[in-house]
Formats: sequence, C-alpha cells, structure tokens
Amino acid sequence: MNLAIVGYGKMGRLIEQLAPEFGFTVTLKLDEFNNVDGAGMTAENFRGVDVAVEFSTPHTVVGNIERLAALGVNTVVGTTGWTAQLDRVQAAVEMANIGLVWSPNFSIGVNVFFRLVSEAARLLANEPAYAAWGWEIHHSAKKDAPSGTLVKLIEEMRKAGYSRPVDAGSNRAGWHPGTHEIGFDSAADTITLRHAARGREGFARGALTAAAGVAGKKGLYEV
Repeated sequence: MNLAIVGYGKMGRLIEQLAPEFGFTVTLKLDEFNNVDGAGMTAENFRGVDVAVEFSTPHTVVGNIERLAALGVNTVVGTTGWTAQLDRVQAAVEMANIGLVWSPNFSIGVNVFFRLVSEAARLLANEPAYAAWGWEIHHSAKKDAPSGTLVKLIEEMRKAGYSRPVDAGSNRAGWHPGTHEIGFDSAADTITLRHAARGREGFARGALTAAAGVAGKKGLYEV
C-alpha cells in the first residue's frame, strides 16, 4: 500500500522509517515548506495513495483533514489539540465517505493505561474520601497543554463515574517524550498510576497499525 505523510517532522520521519515493516511504501511527504496553505494537497500528488498519516500542528490539522477527505483519502490523525472541532471533522468524513481514525495517543501501552485508569476511577467513584489529580510532562516543543492524552484520561474517568474534581497540571521541558500520571489520594493512602514513554517509536508503530486497519474502511473511528 502507498502511504502519504502529512507533517514531516520527527514523528513523520520515524513513520517513514518503520513503514516498510507494515507493508507501506511512502510515496508522498508534505511539510511546512511544500504544503503552505495546503498547496501540496492535490489530486495529482495523492494519485495512488491508499492512506495518509497526519502529524502536523493543532492549527493546520482540521484544514488538512478536510482537504484529504475531499481527495477521498483515508486518514490516520495523530495530531492533538483540535477536538473542539470534531463536529467539523465528522461532517467532512461523512460527506466524502472516507475512513478516518484518530487518537490522542496511538501507543499500545497508553491505551492499556486508559483502561487501567478507567477501572480505578470506577472503583473509587463512590469513595468520597479519595480526591484525584492528573499530571503530564512533554518536551518543550509540544504545542498543546494539557496534552490530548491527559484530556482523554480525565474524560475516561468521567465516563467511569468519577464525578469529583480532578486537579490537572502540565509541564513542558527539554526533550521528554511524555509521562502521564493519575493519582487518587485520601487521608489513609495514595494510589498512583503512571505511564512513561521511552521514545516516539510506540506512537509511530501504533499509528501505522491504525493505517493498515483503516485502509478500505468508511467512517470515523477513535482509538
């Protein structure tokens, strides 16, 4: 299958490196130099492309998704910080009848972490002695804070029935690939759940797995 990379930064370069393991040939790479205002998103450039992987920036991602939908290209979106415009994205996907899968974090470990946090929140939902916090740290170049992953963690706690406040904090420093922590504290004890990424490879492999899965599909999917 032919793969287009929209957003050719550190993550895009890693996806290109790993793509052959997942049965993909990268035939197009778009970045801030050859895709100014979407100039590189043409029918000619995307001819023969089966799936696009979008890792750009919060202020360009929705426009990129709409252009990809108009071209009929199934897409994986790993960019975060745009979900306030999810209705706009859903409308574009439905109108074009394409397949799109998005996630704030494609790491397999993080998706297991979502479930662990959800279960802890469910068990403590009716234990008012336990207050909760959420915290994350990423490298200084990350655009959004709090991260999409932390936002989703707190959403999963809400869905599990934990209705009390969750105090949330973010740090941006150095080259840190990402750590997320959810904690519950009472006068008696503290429960801390933490996921620490060692690098970007887990995110890239998860995105490529999603790309292989969304090829030929229709509809909007969240991981």
